[in-house]
Order: sequence, then C-alpha cells, then structure tokens
Amino acid sequence: MKYESQAIAKLYFIAAIALFVGQILFGLIMGLQYVIGDFLFPEIPFNIARMVHTNLLIVWLLFGFMGSAYYLVPEESERELYAPWLAKLMFWVFLIAGAMTIVGYLSMSYAALAEVTMNDLLPTMGREFLEQPTITKMGIVIVALAFLYNIGMTVLTGRKTVITLVLLTGLVGLAVFFLFSFYNPDNIVLDKYFWWWVVHLWVEGVWELILASMLAYVLIKVTGVDREVIEKWLYIIIAMALISGLVGTGHHFFWIGTPDYWQWLGSIFSALEPIPFFMMTLFAFNVVNKRRRDHPNKAAVLWALGTAVMAFLGAGVWGFLHTLAPINYYTHGTQITAAHGHMAFYGAYVMVNLTMISYAMPIMRGNKANNAAAQVIEMWSFWLMTIAMVFITLFLTGAGILQVYLQRYSENPLPFMATQEKITLFYWLREAAGVVFLIGLCLYIASFFVKGKEVVIAD
Repeated sequence: MKYESQAIAKLYFIAAIALFVGQILFGLIMGLQYVIGDFLFPEIPFNIARMVHTNLLIVWLLFGFMGSAYYLVPEESERELYAPWLAKLMFWVFLIAGAMTIVGYLSMSYAALAEVTMNDLLPTMGREFLEQPTITKMGIVIVALAFLYNIGMTVLTGRKTVITLVLLTGLVGLAVFFLFSFYNPDNIVLDKYFWWWVVHLWVEGVWELILASMLAYVLIKVTGVDREVIEKWLYIIIAMALISGLVGTGHHFFWIGTPDYWQWLGSIFSALEPIPFFMMTLFAFNVVNKRRRDHPNKAAVLWALGTAVMAFLGAGVWGFLHTLAPINYYTHGTQITAAHGHMAFYGAYVMVNLTMISYAMPIMRGNKANNAAAQVIEMWSFWLMTIAMVFITLFLTGAGILQVYLQRYSENPLPFMATQEKITLFYWLREAAGVVFLIGLCLYIASFFVKGKEVVIAD
C-alpha cells in the first residue's frame, strides 16, 4: 500500500461484506416465503423482506464502490486522499443512516415509517428500490456530494489517468441520476418514466463506467500489461455502454403509456447492450493472456475473469433474451425478469466489488496476497457462489417460461396464484441454490482469517 489514506477503504469493505450477508439472509427468507406463505409472518412480511433485500443490495454495492474509489484513486493520482477525515465521517453517516432505515422497515409498518419521517412534506416513498424515507435520501445525497468532492479534488490535484477520469464520470452520473428519486409526479406514466432514470441509468449506464474502471485497475495491477493497451479497451467499452445504455432505457417504456417509437428505440439499442459486455470479456481474457507478471493473488485474477464472463451472461445474454418488444410483451414482470436481474447484478457489480476486495484487502493487511491455503478457500467460494447463481438464474428462467405460457400465452390462461402454484418446484430449487450461495459467501469471509505463509510486500 503506497498511501496511508488508502487504508480507509478497509472500513468500507468490511461494512459492504457485512451488509452483503444481510442481503443474502433476507433473500433466503423471501425465497421461503414464496413456498411457505406465512413464514415469519407477521414479524417480517414479504413486502418488508423484499425491501430490505433490495435496499441492502444497493447500499452494500455503494459501500463497495466508495471503498474501491478510496483505495485506487490515491494510487492512480499519486497523492494522498484530499480529505481522509471526511471519508471517515461520511462512512459513519452512511452506515448509521442505512442501519436506522433498515430498523425502521423492520420495526414498524411502512405507512407508519412514512408518517414518522414526515414523507408528506416531500413525498418520495413507495417506489420499488427507492423505498427509503425522504430523510434517508437526503442523507444519501449529502454522503454522495462529500464523496464526490473528496474523490474529485484528489483526482484534479493529482495525476490524471483514464481510469480515474472514467471512474469520476461514473460517480458523478451516479449522484446526478439519483436526484430523480426526489421527483414524484402525480401522473403514473411520468412517475414510471422518470423512475427508470434512476434505476436503469444507474445499472445499465453510469455504473458500467465504475465497473469498467475498477476492473481495468485490477487487471493492470495483476497482469503488468501496458496501461495504454487497457485504456484503449476502456474507451471503446464505455463508449458502447453509454450509447446503448442511455437510449436502451426505452425497453422499460414499452408498456407504460409512452409513444410507440420507444418500442423501436428500446428494442434496437437494447439489442446493442450485450456488445460492451462481450467486449469486456474479450478484454479481460486478452489482457490476462498477455500478462507480463505472474501475480501471486490468483484469486483476484479469477474474480476479475469471472466478472467479465458473468456480466456478459447476466446483463448481456439474459438481458437480450427478453429485451425485444414483441417478446417483452409476454415476459415483462415475470420470473424471467428476476432471472436476468439476479445474474446481471451478481456478474457485473457484486463480482467486481469482490474482485477489488480480494485484491486490496491483503495489501492493506501488509501482504501482497493471501496465503495459498486462504486462496484455495477463496477460489472455492468463487465457484460455489458463481455456480449457485447460475442455477438460481436457470431455475428462475424455467419458472418464468412456464409462467409466461400458463398465465399469458396459453389458450386458457390461469390466474396469477394458480400459476404460482404450478411453478413451486422451481422456487424450492432456487432456495436450495441460495443456501449454497450463502455457504460460498461464508467461505469468502473465512478465507481472510486462514493462517499460513503470507506473501509479504517488499519495502
């Protein structure tokens, strides 16, 4: 570790992994509630479990992004972090605000939470993924602005690289598009239209810049390939991601009351969205094949390659499966959507955070890499989590195909709940795969505590 302020990333990484565990536990609770309807009712109703599951996903990924930025930006900029004290302060503000919000979800009804937090003064609650009370959203804005100021000043007053500039662009976009969560029009078409400006333009737009810059940084470090080679790939990937992702937002506008031209724009540009992810896969394997150094952190290299492959499968292939308007007419809002969402989030954003943590945590502990025994356990965790996610995706895809046929396509469509009963087997299989995923995550955490001969960083 070259700069003392990089150690701040450790706080963010530890919090991210702890929240990740919480997210998976609530995912398992939800999975059981699909097949045992009154499981943990009324203590944890399904709608609350779902809110906690999705909100923890967003929050822990943001902690991971912030920790990654605080680790890589000082090294790329060749200077200490501009305001380390601010990074520490915002960590506690974000963590406490997030924890209090989750406690609020679990301890009272959502309506009571809205009343307590005076949502009526500036109504923003009640929308999927953006359920946070208005006061929490304001806290997120404060944290994001402080974070941007800290990272921005570090980048602008230090060495500029393509990686830091792409990362900063993505982080600015993240903060700007979140502001649309405060826009809550009475017209439901307008509401859904601009709701996607947060949800889609985050995950299929500016977050992809963050993903690409983090992956490029790790690949430079573990392969020793010339920075110029990686930067050329980076430019092409982010250009394609932004061109396809921004206009590709239209695939969410098919059936909400917007003009017909969105069916053409959404279909055409969404069909292009797999291209940057395919390019990312080629990029990662090309760089690793041309590596000039055999880095001792084999686990981090595995996570980096896995990120590229799984992001292409989840965001690219599974996204394309139901992105064309004539197909989406039957599939939107079914378990096929859930299949795509699970693998896309895991492949693109969960895995890149785990890649960064896998690379940086040993260095922050004074080692170049975890010891051999720890890396074996970490690689087991990689395969368990990844294979489990593949099966979760396949089971949900099977459930979705049967759901589409029984509920929307057959000559005598079944009611929703009758259809759900027919696909219960897929939900049980999905739950079993979820348990395997949790075991993999526990192994990932355990790998950092395994004793052995460490690969020490030379002075």
